[in-house]
Amino acid sequence: MKSKITRYLLLIFILLLPLGGCNNKGKKEITIIETTDLHGVILPWDFIENRELDASQAGTSGYVKKLRSGKDALFLIDNGDNLQGQPTVYYYNFIDTISPHFLAEAMNWMGYDACTAGNHDIEAGHSVYDRLVKEYNFPLLAANAVDIKTGQPYFRPYVIIEKNNIKVALMGLITPAIPTWLPEDLYSGIEFRDMVETAKLWMPEILKQNPDLVIGLFHAGWNTQNEEYKLDDSLNENGSSAVAWKVPGFDIIFCGHDHRTANEKFVNEQGDTILILNGGSRSEYLARADVSFKKKKRIISGQLVSVKDFAPDPEYLKQFNTQDKIIRDYVARVIGNSPATISSRDSYFGPSAFIGMIHSIQMEITGADISFAAPLSFDVEIAKGPVTVGDMFKLYRYENMLYSITMTGEEIVKYLEYSYSEWLNTMKGPDDFLMKYRLDKNGKPVITDGRAWLANTFYNFDSGAGINYTVDISKPEGSRINIISFNDGRPFERQKSYKVAVNSFRGSGGGGHLTRGAGIKQEELRNRLISSTDRDLRYYIMKSIEEKKVLNPEPMNNWKIIPEKWVKNRIRKEYLMLFGTTK
Repeated sequence: MKSKITRYLLLIFILLLPLGGCNNKGKKEITIIETTDLHGVILPWDFIENRELDASQAGTSGYVKKLRSGKDALFLIDNGDNLQGQPTVYYYNFIDTISPHFLAEAMNWMGYDACTAGNHDIEAGHSVYDRLVKEYNFPLLAANAVDIKTGQPYFRPYVIIEKNNIKVALMGLITPAIPTWLPEDLYSGIEFRDMVETAKLWMPEILKQNPDLVIGLFHAGWNTQNEEYKLDDSLNENGSSAVAWKVPGFDIIFCGHDHRTANEKFVNEQGDTILILNGGSRSEYLARADVSFKKKKRIISGQLVSVKDFAPDPEYLKQFNTQDKIIRDYVARVIGNSPATISSRDSYFGPSAFIGMIHSIQMEITGADISFAAPLSFDVEIAKGPVTVGDMFKLYRYENMLYSITMTGEEIVKYLEYSYSEWLNTMKGPDDFLMKYRLDKNGKPVITDGRAWLANTFYNFDSGAGINYTVDISKPEGSRINIISFNDGRPFERQKSYKVAVNSFRGSGGGGHLTRGAGIKQEELRNRLISSTDRDLRYYIMKSIEEKKVLNPEPMNNWKIIPEKWVKNRIRKEYLMLFGTTK
């Protein structure tokens, strides 16, 4: 009798158990969390500005931990551009290349399932991303980054992940515009193909495996402001919208690269609805998709989660306390002394000590006739006194190599015309604006928090060194530049070829100065290259300061904006507009 009762009780117990990880209503619920464009924000500390951050991977870690306990399955994915931006990654990219990479350790500890490569990850070079492929406990994706020798993807094209009987397919794509920004040495043996064509190629293979959900993990931005994404030419920097429109099969597309946030439903040309999500940048937001499966129905919803609302995970902080201390010691290392405070602010109105230092080092290393450089930090200063490694990350934020290239005098003039057309307004009198600003519908500068915003990107405002010239802003764009001579008195000749120093971003076509400005075809740029450094320019700036023991740059005073009376009238007012203070 007892055995019969026991069997009945056991049968009732089994019948009450959830089947296949489902809840009592036969429904499964999963969550997908995307991080993107972390740019080294692994810890809740800005190692460049030396201040606490209210959002970082430490906050993400705590949030994900709580979510995991209440879901049938959680998928944690990333969309790339993680290997540039903070000393946390630079140190393990280039200084300590023996220890396990901090980024890999952090992502492995958090339990990531997949990651797509970003352009700034490729920027770190083969030695870094090839090493990380081995250190990650998850696949690095990019279907359209193709090995030239084999014709197969250099990274994984897609991955199928099954958790709790739910099969999720993830296809990775990277922005194909990389050759317009980066030197070929950094991606030797790889070509970057069209996103739409690549997605169409791999989708049938993915669908054959009958996944419950197909996700795009694209390191490319989302832009449907105009209809261009529907055109056949989809080989562009931010091609996520083109893929969404033209390639059927995706349920969710996670975007990245453009540092914008997105949470919207999109209907493609087949009439299918796709959830589009983008988590912004630097750990500020998480893109979250929730999917409920019940019989043959699926309900998909999205949201953006603000990471600053979650305290840093104490376990995470304890786990990586050693790396934290290593990076703090690294950025605090003194490399020289500055007898005066140096600011980037003067760089927009004429020659400055800030840009003069970059020009001097570029010409010294390359022996070039002319140097082009821009302020790579909009508003930064290096205080009087000890100069540290951290200060150099303020001064020069990107891991650009230094190129020397050949240009004709005519191309040099056009290059400068293009640069200043991005930067300076055409003035009809002394009361007109000198700088180009973002304007409201009434044609007035947009003021946010008491400050005006420039219409274009400051790191594209190149000035020249090695030549004496004027910029006449009373004249129309394209006819403002007058190159008088070289600094040493040599005549400048438009038909002659010269050796020019530029950073690798510019030398690869970034900003359009060489292509749209000077008129050199993109495919011709590599033939113009004379030499490239094997280390980033920041390294050489630090090396120069360490050798000289002092940071004491001077403005070169080799160019000026005219008419000078008009400019003088505007500088004080526009300095206040841009920076909220006068000099």
